[in-house]
Amino acid sequence: MYQTLEIQYAGKVATIWMNRPAVLNAFDEQLIAELAAACHELDADNSVRIVILGGRGKHFSAGADLNWMKRASQFTHEQNVDDARKFAGMLRTLSEMSKPTIARVQGAALGGGTGLTAACDMAIASSDAVFSTSEVKFGIIPSAISPYVLRAIGPRHALRYFQSAERISAARALEIGLVGEVVALDELDVCIGKLVDSLLQGGPLAQKAAKDLIATVNGKKIDNLISEETAQRIARQRATDEAKDGIAAFLDKRPPGWLA
Repeated sequence: MYQTLEIQYAGKVATIWMNRPAVLNAFDEQLIAELAAACHELDADNSVRIVILGGRGKHFSAGADLNWMKRASQFTHEQNVDDARKFAGMLRTLSEMSKPTIARVQGAALGGGTGLTAACDMAIASSDAVFSTSEVKFGIIPSAISPYVLRAIGPRHALRYFQSAERISAARALEIGLVGEVVALDELDVCIGKLVDSLLQGGPLAQKAAKDLIATVNGKKIDNLISEETAQRIARQRATDEAKDGIAAFLDKRPPGWLA
């Protein structure tokens, strides 16, 4: 079904592998379309609890394929906007998946590769990983990826890196919040496996509700409206069958239904 991706299943975990190692998993129109389609497919698959995004070969993603960017530079205004919307839409589809997403990052994660890292809920990188919002070097801006990178690193760091296009080491990415952990390359999958094990312990509907909660509460003033919103949300969640089973399972010292 996919020409630029490979989807690998292991129990309740699906890994989307960007599979263009010859060009460092740089993305073009086809990879963008296929990533969006794969995210929709896996989000609708109730047998999948967790989605990992990785890149085949030595690198996660070197960002935009420059041949694609060259073609886009010759587009009409309408074609240019349509093409950009597809990229922005893919990132939003990844970001808004209803289940946990983890970026598995090694080697280069440049430009859009940094954006993919930030669009995932969590990111774990190998110590050789390197990031960059390098767009200004090509006379463009990191526009489509900006909501996700800003969410991860904040405006102060973005003001520097969006303009300087400096390379960001894995250690620096950890400091500024772009990734959550950095490990040796040969420990990358072990570290992700431990995170996956922890995520699988949580109720899937509760995890979806937790993502929705963060999207609603983040940046809002703490006032009567937000207090009421959070009260309503926990009241609704406590009334779900999943919550009733989870609480009963804890009291009965048995696994909850989602672990069956």
